[in-house]
This record gives sequence, C-alpha cells and structure tokens, in this order.
Amino acid sequence: MDITINILLTIATAATPLLIAAIGELVVERAGVLNLGVEGMMIMGAVGGFGASYLTGSPWIGLLAAIAMGAVFSLLFAVMTLSLATNQVATGLSLTLLGLGLSGMMGTSFVGQPGERLPNIDIPGLTSIPVIGRLLFGQDPIFYISIALTAAVMWFLFKTRTGLTLRSIGDSHTSAHALGIKVIRYRYLAVIFGGACAGLAGGHLSLVYTPQWVENMSAGRGWIALALVVFASWRPWRVLAGAYIFGAVWIGQLHAQAFGIPVPSQFLSSLPYLATVVVLVLISRNKRLTMMNTPASLGQPFVPDR
Repeated sequence: MDITINILLTIATAATPLLIAAIGELVVERAGVLNLGVEGMMIMGAVGGFGASYLTGSPWIGLLAAIAMGAVFSLLFAVMTLSLATNQVATGLSLTLLGLGLSGMMGTSFVGQPGERLPNIDIPGLTSIPVIGRLLFGQDPIFYISIALTAAVMWFLFKTRTGLTLRSIGDSHTSAHALGIKVIRYRYLAVIFGGACAGLAGGHLSLVYTPQWVENMSAGRGWIALALVVFASWRPWRVLAGAYIFGAVWIGQLHAQAFGIPVPSQFLSSLPYLATVVVLVLISRNKRLTMMNTPASLGQPFVPDR
C-alpha cells in the first residue's frame, strides 16, 4: 500500500507542471495566439525561481520570481507578435531557444548548490487519514494551485462574459474588432497569463520536483504541454485528465527502470515523448472533430485598422 501511495504521489508531482503550463497555453490559444515558447518560459521560470530562493532563502520569493520571469518572457513574445506582427511560430521557437541558452548562462553559478524546497501542506487530522490523507491533504502548495487554476479557467471561459469575449476573439478576431472589442489588449493579457503559468510550472520543477538547478531541467515538458492542449481539444477538464495520464507515463518509465525490466533504458526514457507523438497521430485521424474545436484565428496575426 505504501508503495502504491508513493507512486501516486510522484505521478501527481510529475503531472502538476504539465497541467499548469497547458492550462496557461490553453487560454493563450483560446485567444487565437499560438505561443510555441512554453519550453523557454518554463526553463526561465525554473532558473529564476531557484536563483531567487537560493539568494533570499525563501522558496515563496522564488515562486513569485518564477511567475514574474515567465510573465516577462511572454511579454517579449507579445510585443514581437502582437505589436510588431512577427510570425508567431518563428517567434515562439526563437523564444524557446533564447530561454534554453539564457537559463544555462544565468544558472552557471547555481549548479550543484542546495535548493530551498516548498514545504508540503500538512492539515492536522486530515493528512493522517489512511490512503487519501497523503494524496489529498499532504501535497505541495502548487498542486492545489494547479487544481484551483483548472477550475477557475473552466469557469472563466464558459461562465463569464469576459471569457466569452476571449473565445470570440479566438473564433474570429476580425468580427470581434468590428464589434468594438480591443483584440490586442485581450491577447496581451492572455499571453502574459500563459507566460505566468509557464513560469509557475518551471518554478515547480526547481522548488518542488527536484529542488536544485540542472541545465535543461524542463526536459521537453513545454512541448508535452503544447500537445496536451491539442489532446484536450481546448477543454480545461480534459487537460487535467491528460496531464495525469502523461504524468503516469513519465513516472512509469522511471519505475520500470528501477525494477530492472529488461528493456533498453533509452527506450523507456523516450516513452513520454513517444506517447505525445501517438496522441497527436490519433488526434489527426479525428481531424474533423479537432478542427471544429480549434480556435479559427489561431496563429493568425491581427493588425487593427489605423
């Protein structure tokens, strides 16, 4: 039983950064913007969070720094694509490359240094409940933030007027602009929100998952988060389910290696990315449904009339 609980705990920990980054990107894409720089924003959030916590001794300050780092990096993307109308795909890829390189340079002095870990929340009386106590009431704070964020985004997109406006921009930015909606303003806010989420996901990696700094520690999670959004057909609750499925695959391959399963370790390590490719192939077979749920103006630049 203890082994099962520990595996479930590690799955939740592995799924949390995927869920947060994917939820942020979902909002961005619902606004009709495609930001492929999630990986770069995550790794910048990781190095910013670790660096701030190491220098101040407070993981909470590190958490805020990770969010701020992701938001600032996403603001750079927003200025380039929304104000200067550069190509979103090329700019997003450039942002990822910049983040990977810049984080490596910034984190040089942090390699091998002990990190500050965010403490788990311990609710007296509830954490000690058999089986579900540690799973539901003894997790790190970012785990609860990820669940609350998913519910909040679902409510915002489908139950509020502002959410409806955001979705209308993704469906047709030209029509939204004709109705007097400030398309650029909404997209700026959506992109910054997505960047803050990616930074928070990166902060989880360096403050909870492995409280230390390792170069390229995001390890492709940003790309998996992007695939999750498509896998979920731009629905928050499906992102939640998908994140835990991918988290289970990620942890499963680690346990398979630990148990000495006679399969090459390189193949086991590739399973999370192989699962991503398989999911995208399955989605492409159901292209009609995917296209019906895809924001019509996704990736298309919008230049308002002067």
